[in-house]
Amino acid sequence: MITPDAPALPLRPELADEVPYGAPQLDVPVRLNVNENPYAPSDAVVATISRYVADAARELNRYPDRDFSALRADLADYLAVESGVRLDPAQVWAANGSNEVMLHLLQAFGGPGRTALSFAPTYSMYPEYARDTHTRWVTGRRAEDFTLDPAHAVATIEAERPSVILLASPNNPTGTALPPSTVEAVLEAAARIPAVVVVDEAYAEFRREGVPSALELLDAHPHLAVTRTMSKAFAAAGLRLGYLAASAALVDALRVVRLPYHLSAVTQAAARAALAHRDELLGQVADLRAERDDLVTWLRDQQVGGRPLQVADTDANFVLFGTFADRHAVWQGLLDRGVLIRETGPDGWLRVSVGTPAETRSFQDALTDVVAETAQKEQ
Repeated sequence: MITPDAPALPLRPELADEVPYGAPQLDVPVRLNVNENPYAPSDAVVATISRYVADAARELNRYPDRDFSALRADLADYLAVESGVRLDPAQVWAANGSNEVMLHLLQAFGGPGRTALSFAPTYSMYPEYARDTHTRWVTGRRAEDFTLDPAHAVATIEAERPSVILLASPNNPTGTALPPSTVEAVLEAAARIPAVVVVDEAYAEFRREGVPSALELLDAHPHLAVTRTMSKAFAAAGLRLGYLAASAALVDALRVVRLPYHLSAVTQAAARAALAHRDELLGQVADLRAERDDLVTWLRDQQVGGRPLQVADTDANFVLFGTFADRHAVWQGLLDRGVLIRETGPDGWLRVSVGTPAETRSFQDALTDVVAETAQKEQ
């Protein structure tokens, strides 16, 4: 928000009351608020990244590969292993975080006179991508259990006629994954507009056994884009590398709007080094899934005010739980005990990232104390 004593600047009017995006970054013992992988890269991963980056540093006087061909090939190889879908590297795109990938999509397919559509509750950055590209923003609604009714989705698409449809699966902040039949219903409706359908799979590696990826639908739907990130499963949030799989024609449209040389040589090198250790890094994902499922079970056994907590089904590395009459008081109580989680999502709900077993125990102990303290105050 612009302060009253700020100098007069020709700021766009719609930005005058806005504040920068950002989750709290607080130095506390247990940080479970931004869905990071809690395990730091191993010495072997660090050594490979150091070697790759050192090689890149020897040519920093030159611009990097503008189309990062080697990285795109590595990402295509990874997706073939992770999801069983073999793509040509020309079908892969990457940028500085999946946020920039999304911005490229809105720059290419949104804009003045166009509409972007999603279904709430969903990722809080989506409307900001729309705002920044002068794209009209519209939301439909998810059901009370956070699933998406295909008939409602199709009706909303037909009424609003968007040019971009954003579907997060697993959804943030709920963790809910979309069944293929729902995605296909949206794709069929979008083809009649026409509209680009973006399935945001930032947390796809954490999906439960048997939950498919939207990558399997790419061959039949050239207006589909599936976005991924290395921030979560690859324990590389600090790398800022997001990517996308789509038809080569859709990727070519993004090449038009990207800034020149947007991926530095250092970023490309570090990402390729991390991908070279994919088996080791993804080995942690199974442990995090198990930790998540145990946490869901534990939360569902807890009671607040004589009723069990509600916990959303999740295929991500976080859990949405509630509801609380005063969720901020619960959030603050946890923070006072050294545990930082996220106050996000529908009213009354809170979100906790999956941490190490020790971090999970700290969260459980703190939540138990906060709930007991709240109960005493209400007596």
